[in-house]
Amino acid sequence: MPEILSVLLFYAPLIAAHMTVWFFIALIRKDNSVADVAWGLGFVLVAAVGFIRRGSQARPALATALVVIWGLRLAIHILLRNRGRGEDPRYAEWRRRWGRSFVWRSYLQVFLLQGFFLLLISSPVVLINAYLSAYLLGGPPRGLGFLDSAGTLLWSAGFLFEAVGDAQLSRFRKDPANRGRIMTRGLWRYTRHPNYFGESLMWWGIFLLALSVPGGWATAVSPVLLTFLLVKVSGVPMLERRYADNKEFQAYARRTSVFIPWFPKKTPAA
Repeated sequence: MPEILSVLLFYAPLIAAHMTVWFFIALIRKDNSVADVAWGLGFVLVAAVGFIRRGSQARPALATALVVIWGLRLAIHILLRNRGRGEDPRYAEWRRRWGRSFVWRSYLQVFLLQGFFLLLISSPVVLINAYLSAYLLGGPPRGLGFLDSAGTLLWSAGFLFEAVGDAQLSRFRKDPANRGRIMTRGLWRYTRHPNYFGESLMWWGIFLLALSVPGGWATAVSPVLLTFLLVKVSGVPMLERRYADNKEFQAYARRTSVFIPWFPKKTPAA
């Protein structure tokens, strides 16, 4: 079995090149928000290259398909969402704060740093596509098993949470009557971040697929890191900081689970 670190090192230059291309696109457009589009497409690139190098077998085909579907949907959703809206407030704030060091800090702290996280998070599909089961076992490739089924079901649940949550929020924002209001219906009634929860769930599912490959346990870094980033770093905290003074959001936050879906708490009437 290829050592996971050596396999990841093969993809490091590819991801660095991918993020560098998008960095120059960001410079031309004066909009670092394109990094969010590059994020999903980077996973598509890694999965597709690994599968092409690997050849067709059931588990590599399944894992690659799941990653490609997720990455393309996410990239297209973000591209359509950001169209005509200008630079995301997070990146705009960094642009103001970094001043003259903006260009090199953008390259290192936005694009290359995201590329590093992309490399680690993609490790399950990278390992699955790199594993030569027929050669190592001296026989035909093993078929799919229980962990593959469980992982696919978990991924499917996560995909529904992310896709449905994004669609519900998009419809809510398109209604002029909701301008300045907080989305509290649909999946958003049970978690303040159904899209983030769904994304985490999908990568836990892909990790389950990797457990059928020798050394797959090492790719636990993927869902653990992604979940940590979403809950503690770049997802929930950065988004909710924008609503720190919003009374409607604070009331919503008191009764609604931050990440894992649960029934709303009963709060005293105002």
